Amino acid sequence: MLIQTTVARLHKLYLNGMADAVEEQLEHPAATEALSFEERLELLVDREFTYRQGRRVSRLLREARLRLAAHVEDLDYRPSRGLDRGVMRSLAQGDWIERRQDVLISGATGVGKTFVACALGDAACRLGHATRYYRVPRLLEELRIAQADGSLSRLMTQLARLDLLILDDYGLAHLDGPAARLLLEVVDDRSERHSTIVASQLPFGAWHDVVVDKTVADAILDRWIHRAHRITMRGDSLRRDPPATAKQED
Repeated sequence: MLIQTTVARLHKLYLNGMADAVEEQLEHPAATEALSFEERLELLVDREFTYRQGRRVSRLLREARLRLAAHVEDLDYRPSRGLDRGVMRSLAQGDWIERRQDVLISGATGVGKTFVACALGDAACRLGHATRYYRVPRLLEELRIAQADGSLSRLMTQLARLDLLILDDYGLAHLDGPAARLLLEVVDDRSERHSTIVASQLPFGAWHDVVVDKTVADAILDRWIHRAHRITMRGDSLRRDPPATAKQED
């Protein structure tokens, strides 16, 4: 009865991982009876730590709103695609986020840019980094709505604080003055403070032409290209592949 009261109190204290570990030790006493008090306590603390880490990762993945359930381990490294296994494994370790660098991804429609971006976003979440995925047209729409209803400052602050912002489908349409200036505000707030992934079906040399106002285009690209890892993807559209690899489509 006493131990059940202790377990109940652990739950009330939101020490759910520790409470579960205590109940497991009670169900399998032979596995822990030879351990010292310090060893059993260490097991309980480790379980609570793992439990909380798991909850944090789940929350970060939910808030990231990644378009695809992608993982670095599932990337397709066929030579024709242009992905370097060593580079991707290095990026998956997240040091570039700690150094506040960016990743720029270019490739034709369907080669898997979104999958790569989401895989890196998934890795970032599992490392504890606050992440958010946006298609550029959707982001600009949200910014315009926020500007109209007076909540733009709050949204800009939220975007500026993210450890990693993923901008997909950059260059689907030309950006006029108001849209380009809104994007510049987002980019400028994050420059050298936090990391961004940008994915586009345009070759890098054409990114500047997306923005109508060339002064604004210069400002946006200047904040991306100098501290960025560039990935150029090649090959045919994965949408033409069998279902097993079609999951990596944009």
